[in-house]
Amino acid sequence: MSKYGLIAFCLLVLALPAVMAQKKKQPPALPETKATVWTREKANTWYGEHPWLTGADYIPHTAINQLEMWQATTFDPQTIDRELGWAQDIGFNTLRVFLHSLAWKQDPEGFKKRMDQFLAIADRHHIQPLLVFFDDCWNESAAPGKQPEPKAGKHNSGWLQDPGIRLYKDTGDLAVWAELEKYVKDVLTYFAHDKRILLWDLYNEPGKGPDGSLSLPLVRRVFQWARDINPDQPLTAGINNWDMEALNTFQLNNSDIITYHDYESPEWHKLVIQLLKAYGRPLICTEYMARPRNSRFSNILPLLKAEHVGAINWGFVSGKTNTIYAWDTPLPDGSEPAEWFHDIFRADGTPYRQDEVNLIKKLNGIK
Repeated sequence: MSKYGLIAFCLLVLALPAVMAQKKKQPPALPETKATVWTREKANTWYGEHPWLTGADYIPHTAINQLEMWQATTFDPQTIDRELGWAQDIGFNTLRVFLHSLAWKQDPEGFKKRMDQFLAIADRHHIQPLLVFFDDCWNESAAPGKQPEPKAGKHNSGWLQDPGIRLYKDTGDLAVWAELEKYVKDVLTYFAHDKRILLWDLYNEPGKGPDGSLSLPLVRRVFQWARDINPDQPLTAGINNWDMEALNTFQLNNSDIITYHDYESPEWHKLVIQLLKAYGRPLICTEYMARPRNSRFSNILPLLKAEHVGAINWGFVSGKTNTIYAWDTPLPDGSEPAEWFHDIFRADGTPYRQDEVNLIKKLNGIK
């Protein structure tokens, strides 16, 4: 989030009643559904039933992307169990985990069984994950089967959008929409009453196109599909690009729990919290912590706890995603950067910085 973008977002929050009152051109109306966004009272009651939420965006170090995590041939429950043990040891009680529609399309029943197995592992470690459906980040094209090897020193070289370019090239193809709807509704129906799941994050960082216009139709539809099922768990889609007025307005007004991403320093992050609290709903920061940008455990995690905002940092174990490297500063020789961008542990479970792990444990009440 840029500081200029934050200023634009401030203006959006201040002007929101006027924005909502204006009659703007919108995508075609969707059929009505009986379920609606939770009331503030219901959302805050739900949040009050949980301890302070802390965790990380998680993928096992053996997987380069969501497909490698979830496909039958590369699903790795032994590594997941070991790494979630490390999460439990430092007091994490949630993890944010990305799904992928192509893994479901390959084998819907097997995919759900692997999800169930993952949830069983998480539950044994007293971790209640939030699960992400769609994603606009990184590589546009995805294909099932063997996934590419990491590119040396390049951040998230193999991470996949979902559904990505195959949707935006075929927006007039109703079969594409129907397939995605079947995927979302099948998974939500199967897990609608599963108490092991914290919440559903319907779309990570939507925003293809200069104003998010290409992604907005799918964002609107996935919320409708989810409301059609009306799971017990709350729904959200996190704010991440403060310049996208239409997307931000829709997400803020259709999320039961407000989630957001922030990689800025504490003074700017605190301003975001103050602004979002104006909506009267619980807040969870589902991405933060980029050390060279001065978003660190030492200065952000205490802030989030003091403000009673859920804290989920990007990155847990250094592995094939290469997220120890900065977004835009690759090291082609694959050498370790002077300072890790993300992640907490090395692949053998050794902390990158013991002082950070000590702080996390302290704030989580682990002695």
